[in-house]
Amino acid sequence: MALALACSGVANARDKDAPAQPSAAVDELPPDQSVSETVIALAGWVVASKDNQGYPFAVMDKAAAQVLVFGGDGKLRGAAPALFGSAIGDHSAPGVAKLALSAIPGHDRTTPAGRFIGGYGPSDDAGRVLWVDYDSAVSLHPLPPGSPKEKRAERLASPTPDDNRVTHGCINVSPAFYEQIVQSTFEKGGVFYILPDKDSIAKTFPEFAQSRAEAQGDAAVDAQHAAK
Repeated sequence: MALALACSGVANARDKDAPAQPSAAVDELPPDQSVSETVIALAGWVVASKDNQGYPFAVMDKAAAQVLVFGGDGKLRGAAPALFGSAIGDHSAPGVAKLALSAIPGHDRTTPAGRFIGGYGPSDDAGRVLWVDYDSAVSLHPLPPGSPKEKRAERLASPTPDDNRVTHGCINVSPAFYEQIVQSTFEKGGVFYILPDKDSIAKTFPEFAQSRAEAQGDAAVDAQHAAK
């Protein structure tokens, strides 16, 4: 249901007369977990405005602990639960990228919010990784081996997002989702949209917020005319 709604929303953004298509996307989300209207609207706006410039993109919802991956054509390729930074916040601390993971203070272990252009590149200790934001050393990668104390696999498999804040700032998805969807989709890079914890949508994605407000205003005017 969640993926069908997302697909329908993005398809309608591309062509208002296009019928909703059945989804063949990979769905790892818990059965009872829905995708927020904000995520669906943002993805639709990305396609309609061509903000992704034809590149594949992902929309990440920290509050719901979800990652939705779209191809450059705007079609949803998959959705999955994810782990995010343990600290609540939308900005990376200055110089955090230069610190060893163990040296990052707890309050600085944030996953930044915003629009990022990323791609694969080298790292100092993990080989070739998919950088979401190289400047703050935030990458999207599969669950790391080990880390039994953090119980990352158990957290990712739980049916709610309540325990999915555990990383040093990077985004973790299941190895299967990473290998099947993420790697092939972002092999040549892409655009990443991360929803905020505290900041407003208007501050994080001003062009999207303005477009949404204008659309809501137009809808209100249409409703008034229809009522006359």
